[in-house]
Amino acid sequence: MKAYVRPAIIVLALVALGASVAALYVHYKLLTSPGYSSFCDISATVSCEQVLESAYGRVFGVPVAAGGAIWSALVLLLGVFGLRQPTSETAPRVASYIFVLATLGLAAVFYFAYASFFVLRQACPLCMTMYVSVIGIFLVSAGAAGSVSALPARVGSDLGAVSRNATGATVAVVWVIAAIALVSFFPRETAVSAQADVAGTPAPSETLTEDQITEWDKWLDAQPRAQEAAVMPADPVKVLVVKFNDYQCPACRQTWAEYRGIVAKYEQMYPGVFKFEYHDFPLEAECGYGGIHSSACEAAVAVRLARAKNKDREVGEYLYEHQPEMSRDEVKKALRDIAQISDFDEQYSKILPAVRADADLGKKLGVEGTPTFFINGIKVPSLRPAYFDAAIAYALRKAGVTS
Repeated sequence: MKAYVRPAIIVLALVALGASVAALYVHYKLLTSPGYSSFCDISATVSCEQVLESAYGRVFGVPVAAGGAIWSALVLLLGVFGLRQPTSETAPRVASYIFVLATLGLAAVFYFAYASFFVLRQACPLCMTMYVSVIGIFLVSAGAAGSVSALPARVGSDLGAVSRNATGATVAVVWVIAAIALVSFFPRETAVSAQADVAGTPAPSETLTEDQITEWDKWLDAQPRAQEAAVMPADPVKVLVVKFNDYQCPACRQTWAEYRGIVAKYEQMYPGVFKFEYHDFPLEAECGYGGIHSSACEAAVAVRLARAKNKDREVGEYLYEHQPEMSRDEVKKALRDIAQISDFDEQYSKILPAVRADADLGKKLGVEGTPTFFINGIKVPSLRPAYFDAAIAYALRKAGVTS
């Protein structure tokens, strides 16, 4: 085995482990700290948050980054302990185990990279670091691996050898316990179905304590307020919630699913006093500020056209529910079937300037990605539903609507 194999695998595994742990930290902060902004949210299309909070950021409720950390730690341990003697007869076999793990990791990389780049249309820097590390481990271990076909017959004896070695057994037990603890105790995100019925306006499943509400109110008190008329209420409205939105943005769809029951509750409780509005911020260069959401402009125009027939919410909901297959033809179909509007192509260029005007407004207000919310002029990021509910309750109190 060549001298560079072991240090290369160790370094690459350390990089992969570091990226996975950093992604887990970001995921944890997003779940537990309202208002948290990730250090790797660079632009509208380069964002860890958008990927980690999407449906592709978890498998059965467990963060994908947890799997990356467990995988990386195992490869690192094999590299550190299994390849200590590169010239021994066991070294090629250990390299074969690493190669098998790298092959499985490479399959996962292909799947999640496709989901990130072509479905979510987002680039996650931490994820990409992991992708490069896995590919590197695959290439290095491929050149050092022995006969992979012989591994099935050797697995039992190799595990037995590890169990009989005090150091090996201890390290293996620690790895197993750490992996189980990580999967078992990492906070879960409450799943909210996009098909949920809002007729009953269910309350958020999470309940904030008085101390949490007090701290959240303090955070809101400390935030600056935008003074643009578009995000401030005007009589008789006392609380105005504005969402800068892209119908092709997965995080926008997620917040729609999570918040619509809350919005419906306040609309029913305070008609004319509470108001929720959408503003367009398409991540597409044709009508926004760049991005690769190829049908975002079409979706924004369709909802505006439907508004003339008071069908904008129905069309918007349809677009969210069919987001994975969104295309210009799908948008036109929704507009035709729901709002009975069939002249989309003729109207498209006429409506685009209004969409661009919303995007310009968002840029002026400091919107950098979607979704971005303003509650009575206070800019807030995507929040867990309980905190979004609490922010509206805060605004109602500040406006003198409730005590």
